[in-house]
Amino acid sequence: MTARVLAVADSDSYLKWAAGLLDALPPGWTARTAVVRSPITPSADQIRAALNGTMTIEAEVLPARRLRRLLASYEPDVVLLACTGPVVEVLSGIILDRAGPRPVLVSGLPGISVPASERAWVFRSAADLFIVHSHREVDEFTGIARALGIRGTVGRARLPFLDPAPPRPLRDRVVFATQAKVPVALDERRRILLSLATLAGKRPDLRPVVKLRGRADEQQTHRELHHYELLWRDLVAEGKVRAGALTFDAGPMREHLAHAAGFVTVSSTAALEAIAARVPLLVLSDFGVNAEMINVVFEGSDCLGTLADLEVGAFRTPDRGWCAANYFHDPVDDDWTTHLSGLVAQARTGGLPAPTRLPYPGGARARRRARMRLEAPAAMEVISAVRQARQRAAGG
Repeated sequence: MTARVLAVADSDSYLKWAAGLLDALPPGWTARTAVVRSPITPSADQIRAALNGTMTIEAEVLPARRLRRLLASYEPDVVLLACTGPVVEVLSGIILDRAGPRPVLVSGLPGISVPASERAWVFRSAADLFIVHSHREVDEFTGIARALGIRGTVGRARLPFLDPAPPRPLRDRVVFATQAKVPVALDERRRILLSLATLAGKRPDLRPVVKLRGRADEQQTHRELHHYELLWRDLVAEGKVRAGALTFDAGPMREHLAHAAGFVTVSSTAALEAIAARVPLLVLSDFGVNAEMINVVFEGSDCLGTLADLEVGAFRTPDRGWCAANYFHDPVDDDWTTHLSGLVAQARTGGLPAPTRLPYPGGARARRRARMRLEAPAAMEVISAVRQARQRAAGG
């Protein structure tokens, strides 16, 4: 059996995830990739970095109205909605409200999803297949689906970007992987930068690199209120750090890890990439280990450490048992392509069940705003910029 897949992403992290998944499609299947325009559309550099190391060579950026035409001309058997939850909900409606046979709808989450989120499932309730990445995540999201009456199947896939680049002879970088959402507080982010600067002073053999998801003028999946690069400039201006102590860079994470002697994050799926690349690491616990910090999954991993550990380069090696239970399961346990093939066969006989369509979280007003993000992204960018400026002013 062959099939056509259309992957639609809306941000750099989801695009990276989608491109990796497409590499694992059954032989003979073909795919096309697009980025739907919104206030978080990745830049050209971010798109190149997201596709690095995959077989996807291009991703056309297009508005939602052109996506409708692409659906009509390409006639995909499968649509992979690799987007943030509100965008998945809106695009699901556009696809399901079209006349004629519908494609199989697939969605999922591009990284660590512990604890499982009911809200994430509600946005994706129309999906026939919901892809996550560990035994624990499958169990938790399946339980949520049963409780909510969602018909979709939960499938397991090994995170698609865990194949590292070959290590380089010189491994002297300490890579700090930023996360837009955590920590939130300005002083906490400054503390991280100060500790990296301390490491640079104590360990001249190591070169700290702040790996950015986007430059200060680029968009990310999640809004970043206090950008690390701007905070560093403030610290330099205040005379608290030496200007050249840290390097700020973007580009593919796999290339940074190929040069890395150590890795640090507060919460990032890149920690799993570091484990796959056999780079010793630290997941910082100074700001809490809980669902809000998106790092509770690292309990029992032997990877948790502190800023004091970072300042002396005391990195960790993860527990093997934890790895097997969390994201590093045997590849034979992956079942998402089996589920997908079965759903495509069902669709061709008209046997797909009616999709579940739960009410939009936050109600009709929130849904209208989500549609506006797709249909008038420029206007929403202005509104978002004003809101961020007010938040910065309120935060001092």
